[in-house]
Amino acid sequence: MNIVDSSCWLEYFAGTRVGDEVAHIIEDTGHLLVPSIMIYEVFKKILLELDEDKALFAIAHMKQGNVINLDTDVAIYAAKIGKENKLPMADSIIYAVNQKYDATLWTQDKHFQDLPSVRYFEKA
Repeated sequence: MNIVDSSCWLEYFAGTRVGDEVAHIIEDTGHLLVPSIMIYEVFKKILLELDEDKALFAIAHMKQGNVINLDTDVAIYAAKIGKENKLPMADSIIYAVNQKYDATLWTQDKHFQDLPSVRYFEKA
């Protein structure tokens, strides 16, 4: 299973080099997990920078993967992971889902850089 972090989703939608590198992961929707907090992050960023139609288009694409909603168990696990790894709330939730489902996280976020099961890309 794979999780593509918001930073890489945005690169994918922008058609950048990193976006091209994660395209095969995103397009393999049967093995793609999408934590619901990521839908918030991507929608808000595209809404602010472009417009609502483009943001809705992006979210429709993201929802082709397996959306993982925040439940009590993941919330508690995320709080523990956040404390242990000094992660902000959204990153804690994303990484908790990553660990719960034994997935690989594809990201450009330095908070994740040295954590297990992470594929990190330097920002251009």
